Amino acid sequence: MIKLNAQQLRTTKKDSEEFKRLRKNPIYIVLDNILDTYNIGSIFRLADAVAAEEVIITGQAEVPPNTRIKKASINTTEWVKWHYESTAKEAIIKIKNQISNIKVIAIEQDKKSVSYTEMKWEFPVAVVVGNETYGVSREVLKMCDAIVELPMFGVNISLNVMVSLGIVLYKIVEKC
Repeated sequence: MIKLNAQQLRTTKKDSEEFKRLRKNPIYIVLDNILDTYNIGSIFRLADAVAAEEVIITGQAEVPPNTRIKKASINTTEWVKWHYESTAKEAIIKIKNQISNIKVIAIEQDKKSVSYTEMKWEFPVAVVVGNETYGVSREVLKMCDAIVELPMFGVNISLNVMVSLGIVLYKIVEKC
């Protein structure tokens, strides 16, 4: 097994011309009151992996700099654009006002949800994920253009928020 440190994982320097030329995908990730700092850090690492445009942290969540977020993100909080909004509702309102034709899609189990594989994915897109215990808030679900979920075939009825987001983000990148 090859073990790489944070410096070895990155081949591009933050202030380099190469970094400035990196193409971002028009993907905005909205964290609706995600409380686990390791989930937040892992989502930053995932956002970097899919070249997402921005992560928006909301609610009672911790924000960088935070040692646990930094550790889980392997310091990608320095590369991925992010900001904080007090609520996911405010974040979605701002996104819809700033980016024309953006679709806001929640990942949540709901009577209105469809399988993530059936969704017609298009850029630009905002993907909303919710609190580890309560999911995406009802108020936010009402604001979304669609709700997608992942089929569950085993005993458990849900996946970790970062895992679910990862599966959906890679489907988006594959289809767009």
